[in-house]
Amino acid sequence: MGSGGSAGRGARPAVAQGPEGGEQRLEVRGGRLPVALWAQRGLRKLYLSGAGLRELPAELAALRHLRTLALDGNELLEVPEALCRLPRLAHLYLGRNGLQGLPPAFARLQSLRCLWLEGNFLARFPRALLRLPELRSLQLGDNRLARLPAGLPRMAGLRGLWLYGNRFEEFPPALLRMAHLRVLDLDRNRIARFPDLAGLSALRLLSYDRNPVRQPPRVGDAVRLVGDGAREFMEARQERLQSLRHREEEDDEGTEAPPATPGDGSPLLGNGEGSFAALPGSPGET
Repeated sequence: MGSGGSAGRGARPAVAQGPEGGEQRLEVRGGRLPVALWAQRGLRKLYLSGAGLRELPAELAALRHLRTLALDGNELLEVPEALCRLPRLAHLYLGRNGLQGLPPAFARLQSLRCLWLEGNFLARFPRALLRLPELRSLQLGDNRLARLPAGLPRMAGLRGLWLYGNRFEEFPPALLRMAHLRVLDLDRNRIARFPDLAGLSALRLLSYDRNPVRQPPRVGDAVRLVGDGAREFMEARQERLQSLRHREEEDDEGTEAPPATPGDGSPLLGNGEGSFAALPGSPGET
């Protein structure tokens, strides 16, 4: 159950933001939202975190301009149908509730870019998410997942995936085909061996802390690692890259063209005053 169990005993603040950016604070009493809220059809943002909510009324669907909705830390056991009828919703926070799944209608949220579902009771990856190819950030930490669907790479827009605190005993093979993934967090799972991840060319951060691995995963040189042995690994990698760059610079210096001797008919390179152009050096980003 989420952390909002006692929130409904008194008045809790809710914050609504309209199209002009002005904020309005509302009181939530007994887990019930004020009726006047649903008359504000132009709302862009609605923050109802920790308000002791166990359900949401059908009137929520009338807020068709809503782009951000925060419902984390409540007592929701399921996602209401009305929520799935918000066509412009881009940021949705459902963490720390009592959710065990998502309804098929969740796939209607085609504008969704950021979804937080941490701290729920999801034992299976919600299939509706596979029909949201534009989702960029997905937070599934502290759930009960043990595997990922083979169709996960269909989520081509995904850039950040948080899977910490789940029940993975093996590295999910579907992740090896997530070519556009930049951030992957697998902290606090039960993975004893990682495959070669150097092929994930877009990856920039891999967190694998508190898994029973014996050595850091193999990744590309641009990836920052967080986990047991990562510091030593990254220090050694930095030394190797610096040494490689130093050798490349020495090689470049050895292949520079000699300055032309006046009168030998050779064209001067550069500014025409006897200087010469060096070959381009190695790229700054490895």
